[in-house]
Amino acid sequence: MKCGSLCPLRGAPSPYAGNLTTIRPAWEAACIRHVRGRIGLAADVEHADNEANMRRRDFIKVSALAAAVWPFAAKAQTYPSRPIVMVVPFAAGGTFDVMGRILAVRMSEILGQPVTVENTTGAGGIIGVNRVINSAPDGYTLLLGSTGTHAYNQTIYKKRRYDAINDFTPVALFSEQPMVLEVRKDLPANTVPEFVALLKANGVKMQYGSAGAGTTTHLACSLLNAKIGVNITHVPYRGSAPAANDLMGGQIDYLCGNLGAAAPLIAGKQVKAIAVLSQGRSPLMPDLASAHEQGLTGFDVTTWTAFFLPKGTPRAIVDKLNEVTHATMDTPVIKSRMLEIGVTGVAPERRSPEYLAKFVADEVARWEGPIKSGGLQVD
Repeated sequence: MKCGSLCPLRGAPSPYAGNLTTIRPAWEAACIRHVRGRIGLAADVEHADNEANMRRRDFIKVSALAAAVWPFAAKAQTYPSRPIVMVVPFAAGGTFDVMGRILAVRMSEILGQPVTVENTTGAGGIIGVNRVINSAPDGYTLLLGSTGTHAYNQTIYKKRRYDAINDFTPVALFSEQPMVLEVRKDLPANTVPEFVALLKANGVKMQYGSAGAGTTTHLACSLLNAKIGVNITHVPYRGSAPAANDLMGGQIDYLCGNLGAAAPLIAGKQVKAIAVLSQGRSPLMPDLASAHEQGLTGFDVTTWTAFFLPKGTPRAIVDKLNEVTHATMDTPVIKSRMLEIGVTGVAPERRSPEYLAKFVADEVARWEGPIKSGGLQVD
């Protein structure tokens, strides 16, 4: 007998002989096995083709991804290849400006490229902050942010001008410093109790200054006034330096400034210090009692500073600037200079980008309550 028409062995003589009743099933079984083998071979070939196609598609995807990532990787490897701008959103001469310039010199040495300070002032730091938000995420525009720009500003304005948590790439928290209550040198008060009595008796005639609405200096004095229970006229300036100048000239009565900037003025008797506005004393002026010690129990306004980059900056660039910040803050001469202006560096474990991201979120939440309950929000 011959193999069936569907069998690839059709036409071949049967290897079986004898009774068809007993031989046919065996022959058909052999044909079926042969056909299945051929089908299996075809399936194997089709499976191999499919795997090859999948490999080709995967290769194309990986190649496309590599092409997209390569420019950023290449930039990160050669970063920085040109000068970096450090945006300080406050006026020249103030503590933040001085701090930025001290850091910029050492950072330039480490990076091998100039780091230049740019004072972009106005609107309580908002103009400078937006300058960075709208910059390319390439690591060449760095923001020196603070408690004012990344904590208070999120609540003090009823409508947020930006999102301090989501509009930036955090780099490193690097310093903290207390505020100080400084008054004009001829103000008839030398202690917190005397200052409180004077405000309650003559507050309607008095004025306090700040570096601008929504800044740390504004909020610190606003919270102080709320704690005392008085409503004093606020005079905003475009930075802490011009506010300090008017305090020395007697145009305003008091100012809640950064201790570092105020220390030389206090030492030179150009202004008078009433209290450091933290629960503990500062090593810069250990003889100056805190407001907490002098009866304003629990009162604590400490400002901090950190570096931020535009949202979307590659991680390699973030890590590079974080390492440079570590190295800068650990430089002995920088530590000494920071102490001179009343600034204390934070511990190394608090300098990571991840720590700063959580820290900012916590700070925004921490100050929301006091600002709202104190009626400090503005349009």
